[in-house]
Amino acid sequence: WEPSEPGEPGWARPGPPLGGRGLLAVAVASGAAVWATWAVLLMPGFRRVPLRLQVPYQPSSPRQVTNALALLRGRAGKTVDLGSGDGRLVLEAYKQGLRPALGYELNPWLLCLAKYRAWKAGYHEKVSFLKKDLWKVNLSDCHNVIVFLAPSVKPPLAAKLLAELPDDARVVAGRFPFPCWTASSTLGQGLEQVWAYDMKEVRREAQGSAQ
Repeated sequence: WEPSEPGEPGWARPGPPLGGRGLLAVAVASGAAVWATWAVLLMPGFRRVPLRLQVPYQPSSPRQVTNALALLRGRAGKTVDLGSGDGRLVLEAYKQGLRPALGYELNPWLLCLAKYRAWKAGYHEKVSFLKKDLWKVNLSDCHNVIVFLAPSVKPPLAAKLLAELPDDARVVAGRFPFPCWTASSTLGQGLEQVWAYDMKEVRREAQGSAQ
């Protein structure tokens, strides 16, 4: 221990530079912190979902939300967000007049956050956030579907949507398009781009390809 200069607290003086072991320790500690956050906040709800169908939580940006809801403007009917996260897309859908509006989410922490956001906005009894596996819910009565999910999920999800959605349904995908579908309209660029698919047209295209 060395005394500090008069008027200078000891903790204010810079310490020795980190060596290789010090940097390694910092990296390990950072990695452990990230893993702990994932294990406590994000992993619950994924444990029963096959690895290839798991989608890490990534909140939608304000522009992504605006673009997605713009492609649903003027529509009506039941609106669902598959993997609704913190609920921001569902809340905006309700504000736009899309009712009923609900989200399916397996992560209990994100469900709590979504319900808190709904309560704070005064919509806690007007929108719904349900702890359900999106692969097991029946979507046959849904007319507007919002999908902000990873590319790996899109092919199996496309088959489910084709099998269950009514002809007048519209699907809005954010961040990544459905690879085998032709969008009826799109908005934005880069990660803020969204795509709209009308199921009647998607089915017509799929039938033409099959023939």
